[in-house]
Amino acid sequence: MKIAIVGAGKLGLKIAEMLIGGDHAVTVIDKDEELIGRLGTSLDIMSVVGNGKEVSLLNEVGISSYDYLIATTDRDEKNIVIASTAKRLGVNKVIARLRDPEHMGQRGFIMESFGIDYVTNPDLGVAEEINKYLVEKYTLSNGVFYAGRVSMLEFIAEKIPELVGLTTKAAEQTLKGARVVAISKNGKVIVSGAGEILIGAEDDLYVIGERSIIDSLSKKVYERGKYTDIQKVMIAGGGKAGLYLAGMLEEFGASVKIIDSDKARCQYLSTHLHNVLILHGDATDVNLLRDENFGEMDAFVSVTGFDEENLLLALMAKQAGIEDVIAKISRESFGDLIESMGVDMALNPVDISANHILRFLQGSKIISSQIIQGQAELIQIAIEDDMVLSDKPIARLKLPEGMMIAAIQRGGKVIVPDEITRVEDGDRVIILSLLSDAFDLEKLLRTR
Repeated sequence: MKIAIVGAGKLGLKIAEMLIGGDHAVTVIDKDEELIGRLGTSLDIMSVVGNGKEVSLLNEVGISSYDYLIATTDRDEKNIVIASTAKRLGVNKVIARLRDPEHMGQRGFIMESFGIDYVTNPDLGVAEEINKYLVEKYTLSNGVFYAGRVSMLEFIAEKIPELVGLTTKAAEQTLKGARVVAISKNGKVIVSGAGEILIGAEDDLYVIGERSIIDSLSKKVYERGKYTDIQKVMIAGGGKAGLYLAGMLEEFGASVKIIDSDKARCQYLSTHLHNVLILHGDATDVNLLRDENFGEMDAFVSVTGFDEENLLLALMAKQAGIEDVIAKISRESFGDLIESMGVDMALNPVDISANHILRFLQGSKIISSQIIQGQAELIQIAIEDDMVLSDKPIARLKLPEGMMIAAIQRGGKVIVPDEITRVEDGDRVIILSLLSDAFDLEKLLRTR
């Protein structure tokens, strides 16, 4: 496919890096001449200096021959105009990043009026994943994800004491027909790959297998009535992600407090959230937190605009004994630090938004997908005879550490594969992959 990306910020670059793995023809347009110069030498793409709103520039690059255009500049209005212009010039489908709640509130009208086919919002994506994590946990979810005859179950390892101390590979003997495909250690998701990860009592395990096996296991590890509802949540940061999340939790019925240091922002929040307590102050102020019964919260979410502040606040929340601590982190380099701190969930808005866009581009190749803890994804693919995956043993695919073929559904049979298992035409393959490994995942979906 021919794909144009207008805006070479974090999201635009992430998408470009993911797409070149899938053998697409990618063009990146940005006004920053120095940035475009660096891109041209570091990535196998066409890079163009210029304003993506200009019809003459779009015609110059032959935009009418493109399958997709993705507008990811720093302003919603620019993205709307660029996407709409490209659509009128003949691009098959256009995608725009929108962030303002006012625009998202009338998303359907904007898409219809300007001919935009898909809208992504990184802040809303983060809020939805956090809300799903908190609400599903506290609404007695049985933790099962379904993909045809294959199911995956999430539970804490201490529920089956005999698993503790084993490697993920050795655990298959105890699980009898199921396998541990990933572990969440202190909030960091690790795909088991070779199967030599040691299981700790506090680890969250992701186990996959045939539906009846997983359903039986679910009855063993889940206690109905352990959680009734989530009652108290504190959010540090009243930006867009904080606003979206507070609205969702408010609708669910939770008691929510937001702390933000910007007085004008607090006034804005108070007019848009009706049953949420808005606190003007510094979220790192220990006295303020003590006055607001910080340690009595069921969950603490840090979504300020600064990674360092989010990490500091998450550490403070953990030390205060709060059960669920969630942080928004934009830098992938902070991954190991997050694990050592014991944060329950860390999310990268760029990874989530880029993943949503990639799924839209892939269309019918993906039968279903499920994001796990904001860091990994379980996807189901129908294998066709011209795909790179087809008719090869798994060992020859040379999958990266953050990815594995977790299960294969062949007709009415579910196969838990090993390295010599061969993927066949017509199979439905379940792949587990870290969002950060989307480049390599795109390679697997290539056609010959």
